[in-house]
Amino acid sequence: MALPHDYRFCSRCASPLALVEVEGHIRPRCPRCGFIVYLDPKIVAAAIILQNDQVLLVQRNMEPGIGLWALPAGHVNRGEIVQDAVQRETIEETGLIVRTGAFIGLYSEHGAPVVLAAYHAELAGGTLRPDGHEVRDTRFFPVDALPELAYPRDRKVIQDWLHRHPPQVG
Repeated sequence: MALPHDYRFCSRCASPLALVEVEGHIRPRCPRCGFIVYLDPKIVAAAIILQNDQVLLVQRNMEPGIGLWALPAGHVNRGEIVQDAVQRETIEETGLIVRTGAFIGLYSEHGAPVVLAAYHAELAGGTLRPDGHEVRDTRFFPVDALPELAYPRDRKVIQDWLHRHPPQVG
């Protein structure tokens, strides 16, 4: 395991960090002052936005998954309410204004630094358009005909939402 770029030096005394076993895990630790860096997970907020039984996806314009599709999502800033991050990221990436609705669930993967908090979001205004920086395109897709997704967990989020809220027929 290599040290992440941001964690090569101690934030307290500026000495180079070393990887050592602490509490049964390999962690960056300062050999000079003893400070231990706990690499906490990063929270990402995602929106599932449905319209006419189709789900809104964004085509990524950056890695990972450049060119592939994903739910509108992004990192929650320190001190930010997760539901507010859903609204902020949605308008930033898609131009749409949403109201954060029902909590769908938390999604994580072994060894991954991201925990995804997924929420249903209801359209409240705006004009659908990609931001051009992080997002190439924005489009609604039938839930049974999704394009290739950048994150397989997004399919699980959509399935979980549909399991609780099946599409209305007729």
